[in-house]
Amino acid sequence: MTAAPVRYSPSVETVQPDETETQAGLNETFDTILETTAHDYGHAVRSVHAKAHGILEGRMRVHDGLAPELAQGLFAKPGEHKVFLRLSTNAGDILPDAISLPRGLALKVLDVEGERLPGAEGTTQDFVMVNGPVFQTKTADQFLGNLKLLAKTTDRLEGTKTVMSSVLRGVNKALETVGIESPKLQSLGGAPNVDPLGQTYYSVTPFRYGDHIAKFSVAPVSPDLTALETHEIDAKDRPDAIRETVRSEMRDRRGVWELRVQLCRDLERQPVEDPTVEWNEDEAPFQTVATITVDPQDSWDETRVRAVDEEMRFSVWTGLAAHQPLGNINRARRSAYQHSAEFRARFNRCPIHEPA
Repeated sequence: MTAAPVRYSPSVETVQPDETETQAGLNETFDTILETTAHDYGHAVRSVHAKAHGILEGRMRVHDGLAPELAQGLFAKPGEHKVFLRLSTNAGDILPDAISLPRGLALKVLDVEGERLPGAEGTTQDFVMVNGPVFQTKTADQFLGNLKLLAKTTDRLEGTKTVMSSVLRGVNKALETVGIESPKLQSLGGAPNVDPLGQTYYSVTPFRYGDHIAKFSVAPVSPDLTALETHEIDAKDRPDAIRETVRSEMRDRRGVWELRVQLCRDLERQPVEDPTVEWNEDEAPFQTVATITVDPQDSWDETRVRAVDEEMRFSVWTGLAAHQPLGNINRARRSAYQHSAEFRARFNRCPIHEPA
């Protein structure tokens, strides 16, 4: 029998004394990436997930008749919302797609009512996800160490990165044959070069879920998308192969995804402060609370790309107080996301704003 969901209280978080210092270090390191790429391109891009592969517009339907523990925050009442989806990979520079990296999905839900998080402008709710259930480091200071190494490779040795990515993919596949997955290898370029439309995405970190605590997931459910789960894209001599593939596929596909919630049911076994721990689905199952539908469209429509990729930002701190980001990594993300968006707006002379 599944345990009852844990009730949220501020005591579920443990703030470390060095977090302010770590956040300053993250901003400084992100500046290195942002300034390097802006100088190279003559245009500022995101400090992570810089390269988008598709921008989609759709509708999200919050389901009727949800159980009380699921009918929380954004999902407290049924209804439809316009949404934007941004598909990406996680590097802070614009790399050829032969360098295969984990996939990202950013989801922006419009016209969301309720008390906002401090500093959260507009009436939107953002979800930022990757196609794996765990984060690569336990704490923000460990992530800062990794980021410093990454910053040193930004803009350098693109050909070497491509060769190394191929080698790492081989190592990763060898590990998978004996039942081992390596998030570290994947983050370095050893991820399979999979089709982003067939992937399941995870918030990785936990959030307040009204009266409870949860992680989020977006999973494809329409047959046209689930058929792409293991489809790998040949990016040889095609620097934008993923974008081209997604554009071709979405011209005649109606994509359907489910947005799912995984309620925390045991703080020891589903910790808030350690995102490297996967929450076992047998103990804390994912439950569907909404359906996202995207009709056939041009996934690289120039007007939509400009509006979403250039003029908007995605942040886990944009949204409702009922979905407050929790844990060390999420607390560090607040300043870093804002810092990156402000740099882009300043360098590009293009205000970043939430859609009306």
